[in-house]
Amino acid sequence: MWVGPQDDPVSSIAVLADDLTSAGDGAAPFRRAGHQAKVLLSPAEGDADSGWGDVYEAAASAPDGVVALDLGSRLLDEPAAGTRTARAARAFATADLLVKTVDSTLRGHVAAEIHAAHTGSGRRAVVVAPAFPAEGRTTLRGIQHVQGVPVHDTEFARDPAHPVRCSDLTRLLPEAEHLEPDQFDKLPELIGQGGVFVCSAVTDVDLDRLVSSAPWARDVLWVGSPGLAAALARHHPRTPEAARPELPRARRPLVVVGSANPATRRQLDRLRTRVDVATAAADDDPMAAVHALQGASAPALVVHTPDERRTASTSLTDDLAHVVRELTTVGTVDGLVLTGGQTAVAVLEALRSEGIDLIDEPEPGVARGVLLSPPRIPVLIKAGGFGDEGTLDRLCRLLMEGGPVS
Repeated sequence: MWVGPQDDPVSSIAVLADDLTSAGDGAAPFRRAGHQAKVLLSPAEGDADSGWGDVYEAAASAPDGVVALDLGSRLLDEPAAGTRTARAARAFATADLLVKTVDSTLRGHVAAEIHAAHTGSGRRAVVVAPAFPAEGRTTLRGIQHVQGVPVHDTEFARDPAHPVRCSDLTRLLPEAEHLEPDQFDKLPELIGQGGVFVCSAVTDVDLDRLVSSAPWARDVLWVGSPGLAAALARHHPRTPEAARPELPRARRPLVVVGSANPATRRQLDRLRTRVDVATAAADDDPMAAVHALQGASAPALVVHTPDERRTASTSLTDDLAHVVRELTTVGTVDGLVLTGGQTAVAVLEALRSEGIDLIDEPEPGVARGVLLSPPRIPVLIKAGGFGDEGTLDRLCRLLMEGGPVS
């Protein structure tokens, strides 16, 4: 049992996410604050009914700490996403801290999943704060911005799966009351009355003030991105801190790039300039990429989707997963950097791993851990839109360095 700065003991934390990178992002700050943490995959497609029962049972029987579930709901239609979210929220309604992640650029079924999680959890109030200041995602007067631009006017408006059409959270959630940071002192009374509250924040100080204003964590369904998760983790640290293992150095890391996000493609371009990196595209013949990388002498390897994308995105991620499975099975690679939530899920499923044992968050929006199932190799998972041009370069070097985790 551990106690945060409030007199509100927290010994179980559930994070419900719509994809794998969001699950990792939501759990990582709590791991950094000393909690044990696992990130679990959604069941395989076509096994939702029986599969989710197994996942819930396993998560409920886990020791105290963080369980972050990838609901896989971003890939579903809106009604199915709501149904799955409501079921998960009911299953974890008794958690001391219940967090529903949303993408900091508002991609996905944001409103439908918030409503479903509220209904399923039975929590008195919902506090919605999607700001992630470390990555330039802020909420100003209820409108979500990326680097100062309303998100519907950014490249996220052209997202191939979930284009963002609306930046105004008060329009997405018309029943919500909007609060600016100087109004957060009203939260104790408002939470007691119940309702949905959209909270603006442009700095981590704003998010810390928001979290400290809520008198009891169990009354609230918290909805936000890694910025809010980090504020909650700072407010509810584990004392004493859980032991942090030492990661082995990856002799031959493999960077897997499946995201089409322009930020990730710029990171890939930067990585390809390194002389100690061999790259291959997984296209119609993934075995050609396997053979090319197996024959490479470079210490670091990269496999990526073609620069000119096909329309069948599922087949692209399947090709990547096939390459990773082949290279991992024969021991060609012993560490992975996975970019893009759909890509990360496809790779972990191909390796028959149910998730990762989370270790830390070396950079904002990046989860580091080891596979829960053999081979127990180190893995870094990064969302497609996160990071600067040098992010993949740094993560690749981090795998190769290994050593103690701080």
